[in-house]
Amino acid sequence: MDLGRFKRLAQNARSTVTRRHGRGTARPGAASKPQESRPRFQLLAQWRQRIEDARRSGSFVDQAGQYAAGQTTRDYLCNTIGQTAAGSFFFLISIVATHFAGTEQAGMFSLAVTIGLLLMFVGNYGVRAYQVSDVEEMQSFNDYQIQRLITCAGMFLIGLLYCLLRGYQGTMMFICLGVILFRVFDALADVYEGRLQQKDKLYLAGISQTVRHIAAFIVCALVLVITRNLVWACWSMALAEAAVILIITLPLTLFETERSYPATKRAVKELFVQCLPVFLALFLYNVLESMPKFAMEGVLAYENQLFYLALNATSQMVLVISELVFKPQLVKLARVWAEPDQRKRFDITVVAMFGAIVVIAGLVALAMSLFGIRLFSFAYGLDFEKYRPLVLVMCAEGGLCATANLLYQIITLLREQQSITKLYLIALVFAVPVAMLLVNFSGLAGAVLANLVIMAILVVLLVYEYLSIRKRLAEKTW
Repeated sequence: MDLGRFKRLAQNARSTVTRRHGRGTARPGAASKPQESRPRFQLLAQWRQRIEDARRSGSFVDQAGQYAAGQTTRDYLCNTIGQTAAGSFFFLISIVATHFAGTEQAGMFSLAVTIGLLLMFVGNYGVRAYQVSDVEEMQSFNDYQIQRLITCAGMFLIGLLYCLLRGYQGTMMFICLGVILFRVFDALADVYEGRLQQKDKLYLAGISQTVRHIAAFIVCALVLVITRNLVWACWSMALAEAAVILIITLPLTLFETERSYPATKRAVKELFVQCLPVFLALFLYNVLESMPKFAMEGVLAYENQLFYLALNATSQMVLVISELVFKPQLVKLARVWAEPDQRKRFDITVVAMFGAIVVIAGLVALAMSLFGIRLFSFAYGLDFEKYRPLVLVMCAEGGLCATANLLYQIITLLREQQSITKLYLIALVFAVPVAMLLVNFSGLAGAVLANLVIMAILVVLLVYEYLSIRKRLAEKTW
């Protein structure tokens, strides 16, 4: 090889390296590593840049949205993941708590979950269904935000007062307050995710919900594993969720929805008035569902609360999967109802949703019978085989819960929510003696059976009321 040809080949090689790896003296192997890792962090870098741009401009709401609306397939997928993350969150935490904090403290945690869920209905105030079906935006988003801040503050104060009145002290007191604080942030995030759903971007709400619960679970589990302190774990999961709301949920909502009209006292007051019947109904509904758990407190050991939470996971599984079917349809169902000539289509859709709930409950029962119970025993390290009949009862109860929830959503969509409260009061009259008698007579099994009986009474009342409302509205149309 002559010297001139050798120089030309060397120069070409240097030019190739420069084009591939940029200027400088870095080795090719070292330069290629950032190239490979860059796509992995591209989304995170873009999000960070959007927040930085908003900070510099001094406004989040004036930023242009980048994500499309009306993504039906994506809505279902992301909402499914989000609902699954939320529905399984406390169930998974209870498993970790059982292994690293013991069954007694895990039972305390289970009771705190019941209290926190009940109080979350105070924070949500039944507004979500009203908000997402407000397609004409009769209330501004600022009205919804202010109303939610008020209810969340009231939620925490009521929870603190309840703990003091119940005489909780030490571990139980701080576990309960940590769970309540987590639920406060959960209720606050709901109004922002509701805004995304209202603007037909439910998939973004699902992403937010997923990230919130995954982050909280990871932080809580790590604290439990390292410290074996359930109090610290409960408070850490609340703080982790608050951080995600500030970094992701709040900016995402403001980026991806248009500027809202200013809030008014009259509009905020109207939200409280309009949603009061729904709030009372939902709160009373959760009291009904929680009655067997409260009936166990003081009668049975705390570990029974843990077993009940685990068994109730099958009921929640049916409920969550059912919500995945009908929740994304609420906005579309509201639009169908707004067209008088589409009422037949509305009725067919509602009947199809009820049929889907029956199928889902049956499939969950089959899955639990085949492998679910053994999986529970393995996960908790406890014997669940003796509770096999109760698991199947819980699946049926989950179907009834999903039916009651769907009926509530539909009645709210029809703006007839004022008729619901009386039904829950009637059911509550039966719930208290049923729960107390069955728990005292049959213990944990009595609590499960009491839940089934109470939900059956409620569903019968709701079905009768819905058919009456639908008949009356049909007569008005004609």
